[in-house]
Amino acid sequence: MIAYGDTEGWGALADRTRRAIVASLADRPHSVGELAAQLPVSRPAVSQHLKVLKDAGLVSEHQEGTRRIYQLNPARLAALRDQLDSYWRQALNSYAEVVSEDTHDTDQPDNRQQREDNP
Repeated sequence: MIAYGDTEGWGALADRTRRAIVASLADRPHSVGELAAQLPVSRPAVSQHLKVLKDAGLVSEHQEGTRRIYQLNPARLAALRDQLDSYWRQALNSYAEVVSEDTHDTDQPDNRQQREDNP
């Protein structure tokens, strides 16, 4: 049975503007104004995107004077990476099983003879 896990982080990354924000924050923490200067969207739009990222736990903020500085949450990103790694391992294991079964089937003399009789 497949259970639905926390997909909020993945959903937050579905938007390309949010992915661009995450990429920028991977370099260093930024204020909303700094992020807006790098993107083709308004400051209010950047703030809305940051709220989605913050609600998903991907971004945190702290106050520096009158500015809010945003940075990535490494623990949450690591959790998403672990989830992606587990999907990747499952896919590779499934692929290895299929290849193993195909290799086993072609090694059987009966199967080989049937393929030679039915080109």
